[in-house]
Amino acid sequence: MALLAVLAWSQQSHDGLARVLDAEHRAIQYSKTPASNRVSRLAGKLADGQSTLRYDRDHGYLPSLLASLDVPVSSQTLVFSKTSFQAALIFPRLPRAIYHNEDTYVGFVRGGDVLEVVALDPKLGVAFYTLDQGESEQPRLRQRGDECLQCHYGAATGGVPGILVRSVSPDRLGRPVFPGVSRITDHRSPFSERWGGWYATGTHGKARHMGNALLEKGEPAASLDTSRGSNITDLQPFVDAGAYLAPSSDIPSLMVMEHQTRMTNLLTQASWSYRIDGAVDGPLVEELVPYMLFAAEPKLEEPVKGASSYARDFSRRGVRDKKGRSFWQLDLSRRLLKYPCSYLIYSEAFDQLPQPVKDAVYARMSDALLAKNQDAAHLSATERQAIREILIDTKRDLPTPW
Repeated sequence: MALLAVLAWSQQSHDGLARVLDAEHRAIQYSKTPASNRVSRLAGKLADGQSTLRYDRDHGYLPSLLASLDVPVSSQTLVFSKTSFQAALIFPRLPRAIYHNEDTYVGFVRGGDVLEVVALDPKLGVAFYTLDQGESEQPRLRQRGDECLQCHYGAATGGVPGILVRSVSPDRLGRPVFPGVSRITDHRSPFSERWGGWYATGTHGKARHMGNALLEKGEPAASLDTSRGSNITDLQPFVDAGAYLAPSSDIPSLMVMEHQTRMTNLLTQASWSYRIDGAVDGPLVEELVPYMLFAAEPKLEEPVKGASSYARDFSRRGVRDKKGRSFWQLDLSRRLLKYPCSYLIYSEAFDQLPQPVKDAVYARMSDALLAKNQDAAHLSATERQAIREILIDTKRDLPTPW
């Protein structure tokens, strides 16, 4: 199962080759450890009859599942590259839809037999599920195993079961053209390298990206005309938007999802490496904290504005400090977040990190915000202070030195 745009033939990560951690190590036991996440809790309620899902004639259980998992419809993104185990059903006119919140991803293919679901899990890293799209008196979420890990576990996901977004150069059928671009993207990626094989709605001025663009038969990957896919706010010329829950594949949603994927994998790496080795991985903490603080995020050339309500919906989520500030507030004029600190610091995965790992992360982050190291050198003193104040107000487990 490949929910996000994963290509099994390439395991090159954004930062090079990562150590692949043993999923069946006695401290991990991925295949035996019970899941505990947003999706597993809903699965238990469905199995016990405490909850149910409504069936929709056009979209199966998708609308009801999204509502049950608190996944906003406005988060919809559409990917048309053939990079899923349901590739035979995916074309530029029939893209796969992906919906997400902070810790859960739901994939929908028109005509597909199942919904694909991925959840951030404090122990497993990520856990994979499917939901049969056939109408049933008792719909069930079923946890999946080895078939998903074939693409979602390797160097490309940081050596742990994980998730990622990939940008390719697609042809008219959605097939990646080789030799050509095949990049894992996150918030550090240049705008110009993002979203090849995806639809991307919204305005962004003179900046260019790879979304909405296709290669004609026989054209080399380098010929991809990115100007034709720029500043698209209406998908109707590309796809029957009415066949999906939303008429958009918003750039703000894509940007948020890209940040989350690598952040999720880094949290899993930090947890697993400690549980396996019995020691804090110092270099990994040195990588994790700058990423949490959006170091190396390129400045937006011009402001980005989505074509849906996603930016507003996202900014309303999450916890706020006594001044009303939140890490969910988007900027989109210079960068992704108004206060550049990952909101996944509030996730179950972060909260349940082994205590020595969490202590090390908090210590390094405190030093960064006090300008005692370079992890937050890209932020002004005012910005560092604001982030520190938000954390002090909203994170109850901060060590005393904070």
